[in-house]
Amino acid sequence: QVQLVESGGGLAQAGGSLRLSCAASGIIFSFNSMGWYRQAPGKQRELVAAISSGGSRNYADSVKGRFTISRDNPANTVYLQMNSLKPEDTAVYYCNGQLFVDDYWGQGTQVTVSS
Repeated sequence: QVQLVESGGGLAQAGGSLRLSCAASGIIFSFNSMGWYRQAPGKQRELVAAISSGGSRNYADSVKGRFTISRDNPANTVYLQMNSLKPEDTAVYYCNGQLFVDDYWGQGTQVTVSS
């Protein structure tokens, strides 16, 4: 059974930094793509950043220049370094892994940024 487990969320002040990690277990292949999504109260879940197995990255416009996604393929782990945090970054952050036609999700980790 594939599981994605996030860690690293918490409380930060505006302008501060947090680093999220997501480790996958129960899988012997590298995900085609891994990424981070977020969902704020009353809003739809949105893509924050994604990275392919080859290292291609894409970011939401709102986080470009502030967030960096990286991954460790053999370990099936993905990271999100979040710098210059803003109150509008407050949300539950979800790890996602795509393998062929299947999507896998973590349970989510809360990120709260105070002004």
